[in-house]
Amino acid sequence: MQNSELGNIKNVAQSSFEETKVEDGFLVLTYKNDENETQSLIKDIHSDYIQFHFCLKGSSKFVFNEGRYLLDIREENSLLLYNPQQDLPINLRVGPHSWMVSILISIKKFHGLFSQEADYISFLNEDNKDKKYYKDGDITPSMAIVLNQLINFNLNHSIKDLYFKGKAYELLSLYFNRSEDADIEQCPFLVDETNVIKIRKAKDIIVARMAEPPSLQELADEIGLSLKKLKEGFKQIYGDSVFSFLFDYKMELARKLLESGENNVNEVGLKVGYSTSSHFIAAFKKKYGTTPKKYIMSLI
Repeated sequence: MQNSELGNIKNVAQSSFEETKVEDGFLVLTYKNDENETQSLIKDIHSDYIQFHFCLKGSSKFVFNEGRYLLDIREENSLLLYNPQQDLPINLRVGPHSWMVSILISIKKFHGLFSQEADYISFLNEDNKDKKYYKDGDITPSMAIVLNQLINFNLNHSIKDLYFKGKAYELLSLYFNRSEDADIEQCPFLVDETNVIKIRKAKDIIVARMAEPPSLQELADEIGLSLKKLKEGFKQIYGDSVFSFLFDYKMELARKLLESGENNVNEVGLKVGYSTSSHFIAAFKKKYGTTPKKYIMSLI
């Protein structure tokens, strides 16, 4: 395994990325977690680099801001990360039986690939070049073939670098391929820094008003985003829909309140926004597979 100008790979699990240097400023990382437990991987990445991540199998989570929020990447999905304002290290939790491929390319190298089409790649144009972007999308069948060839490479090792170079370029060309009649409105939502702040505000609002949360349209109006951008952006940043996120948040809070022993089941239900104990009990059982009372008994 090579150590690159991006910094050493820190192995905090049983395995680490297999790293292949395509050329200066251009690397391919592959990782197969065939174990039954989640693996954690950490790698320092300089802010000059654009990151393309592909989940070929299973699911993984990116950890940001010291664990303050997570971003899911699920099977047959891709994720682009770019932040020219600060370093964006890879802190990845790879789920059991999950396969990941990542392409890391410097902005200088990337500009060279698209120098005549900067306005086509939205974050390369003059207005956006200093903005932070997240973009998710599906892995097409043609991309999946290339990804499988990368992660399951079994040819003569002497040609590996050449093989990976060709496949990495092929993968990027497929990623940015767009048919002439494509509907621009169907392209995955790009979350710039301004929208990230608004979506974080939306999260704070629903948490603060969990007993009587606003409707999605009311929430979108309050933060100043369209309903479509709220839903798509929230899912990209927090990995779930607004109300699925709120449900999980309420159930986690309820579990902690029950563990503290300071409130009975009815009081906990009221605190997390359920007017009747029966609705709270049903919700808790849906999440954890047991009733609040049985959960408390299991702690004794």
